[in-house]
Amino acid sequence: MVATRKKKNNLVKETVFDRIYLALMYAFVIFVVAITLYPLVWIVSASISEPHYVNSGRMWLYPMGITLEGFRLILNNALIWTGYRNTIIYTLLGTAINLLVTIPVAYALSRPEFFGRKWFMTFLIIPMFIGGGLVPTVLLMQAFGWQDTIWVMIIPGATSLFNIVITRTFFQSTIPREMEEAAIMDGCNDFSMFVRIILPLSLPIIAVMALFFGVGHWNNWFNALIFIRNRALWPLQLVLREILVQQDMSSMPDLAAGMDASQVEMMRRRQEMAQVMRYGVMIVSTLPIIMVYPFLQKYFVKGVMIGSLKG
Repeated sequence: MVATRKKKNNLVKETVFDRIYLALMYAFVIFVVAITLYPLVWIVSASISEPHYVNSGRMWLYPMGITLEGFRLILNNALIWTGYRNTIIYTLLGTAINLLVTIPVAYALSRPEFFGRKWFMTFLIIPMFIGGGLVPTVLLMQAFGWQDTIWVMIIPGATSLFNIVITRTFFQSTIPREMEEAAIMDGCNDFSMFVRIILPLSLPIIAVMALFFGVGHWNNWFNALIFIRNRALWPLQLVLREILVQQDMSSMPDLAAGMDASQVEMMRRRQEMAQVMRYGVMIVSTLPIIMVYPFLQKYFVKGVMIGSLKG
């Protein structure tokens, strides 16, 4: 018995090479984590540090001269709150429409008895390689009367072929055909089977698609830049773009020429604060997504692995 235990211990004993390899892997992982977290920590520290510490380069990791003045200026801008409201509406409504379109289409294309599914897939693949271009898109939005409306932010991106393919692969590799046949034998029609059986079993892919589409809507600013002129309909990302690129804040009026010394100092202070506010708006725009992601992380990882294994 003792000899057997010693033999087992010898089988799992680490060699010197194994220990060196493990140490190198730990060092590599720590290095990757460090270079990944450092920009995030630096941005957070810069957003709450005194501007002159940031601009002079003295602040390199931890905050120095903590101040919330930058966040106060950002959050006192009414246009940012309007952008938040619009982005939340665009994200929730757009994601709901995305799921209503993507999930049924992907399920239909996953069923082998669906007539013409190869033709439909070919028809859906064509726009991935051949696009109409920006000018035809603008003319189309004008013809539909969607310019300066919320629909221009939602309907053009109602689905995505990439997400349809991922969802179809999930249905093909995860939902057993025998379960569908048993449901049909029990008297379920296609709609009842889809609602009562398929959807409850598809919560992982629904969560993954909601994350994909939700992040896309949250970060969408190009459509608003092209099609929306009404500032009351601007999404958050377009508002932040104005702040970052043009530094156009309602709390920072234009300064007149012919300033005295105190005005010059005020001008310098505002310029420093504008630099710090850049980091604050990064946090304001990404914090909601960062807060949501941990709750969907396990589904996200599973979505990445969809189709890699079958059986």
